[in-house]
Amino acid sequence: MKRRGSGSLRAADAGERVLLQAWVHRRRDLGGLIFLNLRDRSGNAQVVVRPEEAPEVAAVLAEARQEWVVEVEGVVARRAPDAVNPEMATGEIEVVAETARVLARAAVPPFTPDAKVEASEENRLRYRYLDLRRADLQRNLMLRHKATLEILRYFDEQGFINVETPILTRSTPEGARDYLVPSRVHRGEFYAMPQSPQLFKQILMVSGLERYVQIARCFRDEDLRADRQPEFTQIDVEISFADEEEVISVIEGMFARLFPLVGIDPAPPFRRLTWAEAMARFGSDRPDLRCALEIVDLGDLLGGSGFRGFRQAVEEGGVVRGLAVPGAATASRRLRDAWAELARGQGAAGVLILTRKEGELAFQVKSVLTGDELAAVAQRAGLEEGGAILLVAGPERSTAAALGALRLAVAREYGLIDEDRHEFTWVTGFPLVEWDEDRGRWESTHHPFTAPDPGDLDRLESDPGSVRSRAYDLVLNGLELGGGSIRIHQPELQERVFALLGIGAEEAHERFGFLLEALSYGAPPHGGVAFGLDRIVMLMAGAASLRDVIAFPKTTSATDLMTSAPAPVDAAQLAELGLEMMPRGEGES
Repeated sequence: MKRRGSGSLRAADAGERVLLQAWVHRRRDLGGLIFLNLRDRSGNAQVVVRPEEAPEVAAVLAEARQEWVVEVEGVVARRAPDAVNPEMATGEIEVVAETARVLARAAVPPFTPDAKVEASEENRLRYRYLDLRRADLQRNLMLRHKATLEILRYFDEQGFINVETPILTRSTPEGARDYLVPSRVHRGEFYAMPQSPQLFKQILMVSGLERYVQIARCFRDEDLRADRQPEFTQIDVEISFADEEEVISVIEGMFARLFPLVGIDPAPPFRRLTWAEAMARFGSDRPDLRCALEIVDLGDLLGGSGFRGFRQAVEEGGVVRGLAVPGAATASRRLRDAWAELARGQGAAGVLILTRKEGELAFQVKSVLTGDELAAVAQRAGLEEGGAILLVAGPERSTAAALGALRLAVAREYGLIDEDRHEFTWVTGFPLVEWDEDRGRWESTHHPFTAPDPGDLDRLESDPGSVRSRAYDLVLNGLELGGGSIRIHQPELQERVFALLGIGAEEAHERFGFLLEALSYGAPPHGGVAFGLDRIVMLMAGAASLRDVIAFPKTTSATDLMTSAPAPVDAAQLAELGLEMMPRGEGES
């Protein structure tokens, strides 16, 4: 007899003889009847045991408890009308047991895989095999499976080739730290786990494969956050002879296929913003456009005002910008202090507030702005009755960051985010490089293989901070899904960019010589993207954390509580690799 999934049974199956092999989810003894709720991947079904009619079955299942694995053979029967459970997909039927056997006993679990049972995060990860029995986690993993299949089907239809790139490669440190793997055969030398397949996929374009895709495993040894894992999966794509428009079109097609799996229609083409526009209007290069609040520039209205803070900011090359918030005129002192603290945390001096109450405009610092100045600011910002304008002055970057953080904070406080919307947005035209004050040099905004905008090449050495890149990021509801760029395909230009980043010719050939050599043999123009599969599935599933869509995640300290990894290795293994452990603290800086 073919096994049936417990959750697959319906009223139409009444009278059918079925075989169920599943876990005991719950057990109830009602005198002359025993009810078992059996659970497997497909769902739950109720089994009824009648001891008078099937004493052998009752004897077998007499000791069965939660999480025991049992096999039941019986007949599907409709429940009595007053016994129907509308909350269960199988609530109209039950299986009358005719034979049974215990396949595996279970120790008393530290928690049960029930959505209503609370367990600590530590316990959930320590006993992950039990946690994974929960229906919501199984649904998430099944969604991940379907999403992965849909992605590969889509790219296959678009003419892409799925190619696996190496996991053991050489270290080319850029950004986060590499995970290093010592070589036993080559003493004193190390492999690195890839942070991304970036260089290999570019070389595949040089190789003439033209269209590459991979569901790629990647590794970064960095400080973790709730939305980061040391090992993660990305959708990795590269296209030869492509410009930005072609790459964007292909990716929009992928999301148009993917998100309908959960009833969301992304409806390409997606909105686009330049990096400069996103920072000026929303204070972030990952803007959440479900909120209609926009930042406005007020420097021309207030740069010559009687308030020294505004005047000085503009004189020193900075800005004065504001954000109108409906209903914020009556914000409490506690809330205003929290806004000021939030702004200071982003590098701003603080926040000043202009309110409109009963038609009257009032500025936090009295008698420094004229009535005309107040009226002009209120009009430009769109200040409504009962609202307030949050004003920040200072350097452009810190002002944008402060107002961007305030925009999200007040949007959450006043319920200004439409949770039912899904706003996909491309951000383009990022700066090619940013100045790193601590290291005293230019750093890539994305990575050193990103092509500069051809219109800005004449300023690459003379004014690198003004050079735009051909990079593009895709943002959904304020979260970066991923991004990419058109790559540098000319070795001469790649060497110029390396030099700008402080990577001299000798170091460039030591670290990236294989790439430069490959580019010298006729590289097509090419570009690509990489998207975090974990994050995409998290958003599709409506999960709270990446850990809820990864089968075996690690903690925020990069620890696997189930296997107790990382763990020490014995001295013989270290000796075979030519390694010796240093006392703790020695050699650390």
